[in-house]
Amino acid sequence: MVVIQPYSYKFQDQLVALILHIQQQEFAIPITLEDQPDLLNISQFYQHGKGNFWVALDGDQVVGTIALLDIGGHQAALRKMFVHQHYRGKQIGCGQRLLNQLLQEASLQKITTIYLGTTEFFKAAHRFYEKNGFVEIEPCQLPAHFPLVEVDTKFYQYQVTAPVADASVAVV
Repeated sequence: MVVIQPYSYKFQDQLVALILHIQQQEFAIPITLEDQPDLLNISQFYQHGKGNFWVALDGDQVVGTIALLDIGGHQAALRKMFVHQHYRGKQIGCGQRLLNQLLQEASLQKITTIYLGTTEFFKAAHRFYEKNGFVEIEPCQLPAHFPLVEVDTKFYQYQVTAPVADASVAVV
């Protein structure tokens, strides 16, 4: 059973390996660890203000990640959503559970709007975000304080409403 819990340093190496594998090997995106210094400083970069970083675990193995970055003004950025290929899809629901955790936390933290950037390569992710109420926007519609990533070419916005109830989310 997959369990969602907040990031702690003991997951550092596994989550970096997972994210880089998906970016570089699965999707051939020309991005390196050096291009993503936030991955080496997760607690200080994400786990402050209204933000957080979660990992999905199958036993002691990291199989997914998601981050909520507080960008001020009751706004946040969804970052670093990655799910191991064997844990994707409706049957296991790992990605949905990660997103539900993030949306629930955003609502509790009184965040009103969530933005995200992604690449053209992540077609399944586009469908997933859209199915979950994210609306595509133009880059000029992003707030000035949104952290742009060079490889991102497609952007979404989500209006947060009431808390998301999901009994299947187990937070440790």
